[in-house]
Amino acid sequence: MTSRFPIYPDLRGKVALITGIGQVGIPNSQTWGNGAATARILSYNGVKIFGCDLNLSTAEYTQKRLLEDNPEAVCDVMTADLTKMSDVEKFVQAVLEKHQRIDILYNNVGATLPGDPGSMSEELWQKQIDLNLNSVFRCCRLVLPVMEKQGSGSIINNASITALRYIGKPQIGYATAKAAVIRYTKSTGVMYASKGIKVNCVVPGLMYTPLVENMEHSDKEEDREVARRITQHNVPMGYMGSAFDVANAVVFLSSDAARYVTSHELVVDGGITESTGTGFGL
Repeated sequence: MTSRFPIYPDLRGKVALITGIGQVGIPNSQTWGNGAATARILSYNGVKIFGCDLNLSTAEYTQKRLLEDNPEAVCDVMTADLTKMSDVEKFVQAVLEKHQRIDILYNNVGATLPGDPGSMSEELWQKQIDLNLNSVFRCCRLVLPVMEKQGSGSIINNASITALRYIGKPQIGYATAKAAVIRYTKSTGVMYASKGIKVNCVVPGLMYTPLVENMEHSDKEEDREVARRITQHNVPMGYMGSAFDVANAVVFLSSDAARYVTSHELVVDGGITESTGTGFGL
């Protein structure tokens, strides 16, 4: 098999746990989500994939695409609600029963809801913190002891440029949770550095994912307007990134090529965080 993706020989045979692996796509679309794209590149590197999503059918859709694209891929999926510790326990136990180890954890699950500090309800605030921050804690809480016993492991958490700057969209719960993910990553990385475990995060900017593509083709004008505002950006590089830009960063951080990198935030944004204007995104 000839890969079209970067290959890191040390990854072959490892086991990766990926949350939020599913995606809802337009039929025959070539667009991939962050979790799915990461699973695709890892599988080309000989990594065994075990993924979960809240919606089993979307996870199975990713699994189907992976196997069609790469018949040699090893990919299992299941449903899990990462706002429930009992579901996280079942997820981690399932991969251990299948593979007896966890080498890579990619905490990719997350979603944003609109809201500003003066009007967002406490209920929505709590839901944003629980999904985008507490899910990371729950997965790490159960996977870190496994990796510590192994004496090795790599954890990559998904943050967002909303953690670094206001991007023109009121999403205070999401931005706060993602900022906390970065701080959690940095502190945890230091605490576990001597145990052979790397903990890093990727910080995506404006990425063209199935979510954006679906909004572009939505029957609702408000969805199409959001898509227009996202795609009519001011990214210095002149174009939006794709899920594979995020996935390449995740796979790099998973590999021995990044063996001396921990407690790091790898920004993947085409330069927009450092630009003078504000953008609009997820």
